[in-house]
Amino acid sequence: MKSVVRNRLLLLAVFAIAMAYLEASVVIYLRTIFYPQGFDFPIKRIPIDMAVIELAREVATIAMLIAVAFLAEQTRRGRLVSFMFLFGIWDIFYYVWLRVAIGWPPSLLTWDLLFLVPVIWTGPVVAPVLVSILMIAASNMYFKFRDLAERLPIATYEWMIVVGAAFVIFLAFAYNHGVTFRGELPGRFPWEIFASGMALGLWMLTRLWRRLHKLRLGIKSG
Repeated sequence: MKSVVRNRLLLLAVFAIAMAYLEASVVIYLRTIFYPQGFDFPIKRIPIDMAVIELAREVATIAMLIAVAFLAEQTRRGRLVSFMFLFGIWDIFYYVWLRVAIGWPPSLLTWDLLFLVPVIWTGPVVAPVLVSILMIAASNMYFKFRDLAERLPIATYEWMIVVGAAFVIFLAFAYNHGVTFRGELPGRFPWEIFASGMALGLWMLTRLWRRLHKLRLGIKSG
């Protein structure tokens, strides 16, 4: 990995880690105000005006990650991969900062309210962490062989598989939307759905890695 790319990734990581701290700080404030006895399910409803502000904050967070990704790279693939890298680092360090500051979560199997857009996302902490690790792995593969990765042909159906894997994972996180919205305890996390989406994403990543490796070997032998 070239030094210029390495330095860029370092700066992106610094931004994501710092942003994760800000995110964790806001969540700590919210929990102190609305969950003084400790955050747990069933979720206590907050005032509608605060809920709207929280929704807007989450949208703003994603917008900032996208904006930085666009500034970091010039190509569509580069920007997509930069966003994946930023998101993965940000998501993991969000939990790191919470653990450091307030000792939460006590376990990777602890349930969390993950996201609110477009529906309520819930699940054990380990689930989004695994998704983030997969995203970081994919972005590292791209940046390690950046020039070759830009030239690697990816068919439309392969992009559809990637989108499909992401959608299946989303379905797993949104599985308990209804009961959570009604203020009830989530029944269970659909591990079978989540595992299907992760397996599909990992299979696609492995497939692209093999093709990238063959392209690299072909250029060396030529």
